[in-house]
Amino acid sequence: MSGGDAAGRLVRPFTLTGGRTRPDRSDFSLITTVSAVDPPPAWGVRTQPEHARILRLCEKPIAVAELAAHLDLPMSVVTIMLCDLLAADRITVHPPHPVSGTPDMDLLQKVRDGLGRL
Repeated sequence: MSGGDAAGRLVRPFTLTGGRTRPDRSDFSLITTVSAVDPPPAWGVRTQPEHARILRLCEKPIAVAELAAHLDLPMSVVTIMLCDLLAADRITVHPPHPVSGTPDMDLLQKVRDGLGRL
């Protein structure tokens, strides 16, 4: 391959996923938080360099969207790679907390008033 893309990558994103275009699971949304398992399993499979980068970033809980931004990779690629790590028991997934069904009207009024003063 000659040169890299605008981001300086020498490898196209689809090669990082082994040509897969869809994740195996639907556990991940933009605001799902992931964290690396500490200590890693003794039987863990050898990770690719990109997986190792993800694990370093996941030392503290991090949102999937933030992870994709740090890696400068599309969300779909990061999600597929996270599925690999989850299957290998290398990460823990923390789904977002559900939001209550009724909005706080007092808070929304204060936000509206504050925006009106801008």
